[in-house]
Amino acid sequence: MILRQPGRNRPTMVCVAVVVGAILLACGTRSLAAAPGETIAAAARKVVKVYGAGGVRGLEAYQSGVLVSPEGHVVTVMSTVLDAEVIDCVLDDGRRYRATLKGVDPQRELALLEIEGEELPAFVLEEAAPLAVGSRIFALSNLFGVAVGDERVSVQHGVIAAFVPLAARRGAYEAPFRGDVYILDCTTNNPGSPGGALVDRQGRLVGLLGKELRSAESGVWLNYSLPAAEVARSYRQMLAGEAVAPPPADASAAVFNPLAFGVVLVPDLLDKTPPFVESVSPGSPAARAGLVPDDLLVAVNGRAVASRAAVRQTLALVPEGEPVRVTVVRRGTLVDCELGPRPAGGKP
Repeated sequence: MILRQPGRNRPTMVCVAVVVGAILLACGTRSLAAAPGETIAAAARKVVKVYGAGGVRGLEAYQSGVLVSPEGHVVTVMSTVLDAEVIDCVLDDGRRYRATLKGVDPQRELALLEIEGEELPAFVLEEAAPLAVGSRIFALSNLFGVAVGDERVSVQHGVIAAFVPLAARRGAYEAPFRGDVYILDCTTNNPGSPGGALVDRQGRLVGLLGKELRSAESGVWLNYSLPAAEVARSYRQMLAGEAVAPPPADASAAVFNPLAFGVVLVPDLLDKTPPFVESVSPGSPAARAGLVPDDLLVAVNGRAVASRAAVRQTLALVPEGEPVRVTVVRRGTLVDCELGPRPAGGKP
């Protein structure tokens, strides 16, 4: 732009960088505003709303999951929501699928669901290096169950606050995973958030939102995410059958009383009471195997058990005389206990 200043015969070049800069800034602002929206929309299409058991105080009937294959594999957290005859998965566009529980990973407390779909939008699971502390992230989940049908899941924006070993509990139950997790500066410990996606600014899956847990040291609620590398390893193990799904609820009408091994479980105060050991009979197979009160049973012969009823049903599937191995969580550590051959009887 050329302006002639009053009282002078020669033209003076006037810098208009401010004007040009303002125009560029306005354009850039529109561009930057669109990028997060596109990232969020693309990621949300790969997040699943999971519905199952629950519905009573303290036991929500919903959580989140992520699609990790176009064929319909969904990774989510292991919880009482999945201890149901019917598990429904609802996609971002409102499509509803009946899911099958294919496997569980008691160590990382993850589960693998499968829905019958083709060419579904899915995250790519990679064992990439952890994100640096301070990296910006988006957390997508169906917190508080506010999204139903084709409503989009909720999104929170934050940063990675720390990358530290997980030391957490829920009530008297200590989390078995002791690896490093992302600590987030956004609130992701709400009902419905577990199993949601943690993505970076490019929309890549960098973690899976964890269960509602408190710090074992301070007692405060944790906002954390399992890194994608751990999720990828768990997915491969579950897909290969190294972690086995529990039997369907109607797989057998028979039940086997664990008292035959000398194990007394806590009473069934709720329909989905976790299978904590209340007491062990002295001199019994359970006592010789090392079971102690407050142990939490998580698997029988490699099959996940999330409730007292599931323990009884799974024991009934073991043939008489076959060895029985139970996996328990004890003070945050997974412990295998060999109970010996399954005896005859064991009726309630």
